Amino acid sequence: MKIGFIGLGIMGTPMALHLVNAGHQLLVNTLGPLPDSIVASTALACANAAEVTRGADVVFIMVPDTPDVEAVLFGDMGVASGLQAGAGERRKIVVDMSSISPIATKTFAQRINALGADYLDAPVSGGEVGARAASLTIMCGGSEAAFETVRPLLEKMGQNITLVGGNGDGQTTKVANQIIVALTIAAVAEALLFASKAGADPAKVRQALMGGFASSRILEVHGERMIKRTFAPGFRIRLHQKDLNLALQGARELGVALPQTANAAQLMQACAANGMADLDHSALLRALELMAAHELA
Repeated sequence: MKIGFIGLGIMGTPMALHLVNAGHQLLVNTLGPLPDSIVASTALACANAAEVTRGADVVFIMVPDTPDVEAVLFGDMGVASGLQAGAGERRKIVVDMSSISPIATKTFAQRINALGADYLDAPVSGGEVGARAASLTIMCGGSEAAFETVRPLLEKMGQNITLVGGNGDGQTTKVANQIIVALTIAAVAEALLFASKAGADPAKVRQALMGGFASSRILEVHGERMIKRTFAPGFRIRLHQKDLNLALQGARELGVALPQTANAAQLMQACAANGMADLDHSALLRALELMAAHELA
């Protein structure tokens, strides 16, 4: 298949390379210069999203936020322009793997469908590590037919791949995922900080907890980052803030209270206000340290 990939950042680049390595012809476009690894591959650079779309059967999008997806889809020389130019060809599929608003996603899908193409929302979880290892969890919303067509491509990028429901349901699942991740990071940070302030060795506390009911992937990975203070981004605080804002916005519209989500969002805001928006989200610990006047040690 000829595949388009738009958005070659920290996540998008390794995801795109998995498709190249699987033998697919890739047409690519991104803001700024192409990553060296893409330049060195067989991927073909295109001037804009419309050119990508005209030459591809399936177009993947991996950009940061809702306005970015809207610009890629419907901006000047966007995906929609390529779909219009390709009228009469076999039905194309647009797959948005960004993490954006579920409500906006439903509108985007309707507009793309009206142009004669299918649309899948397929946000991912697993961060840069999962993207490089092709072990991402992928949560999909859209038609079963489009999902089954694209599934072999998704399997080159991830392992746990689920069609949750219709358009928007993939994004709703990703928001739910980000709520759980944020609250668990906050819980791990509070627990380790409490242990440290009480005089215990947080590294040994974490080791002990890993064998009990409190064990989790976040305690394993993010807990280690907290102890070693390795906050280079796998997933930036500012991006997790965006996801929690989507959760809180959706909660307001649904009339649902999410008090713990709001608290986690405030902790991330405290980090951002102190110049840490581009650190890994495990650095949420720093907000608690500032309040406690104590660093994990």
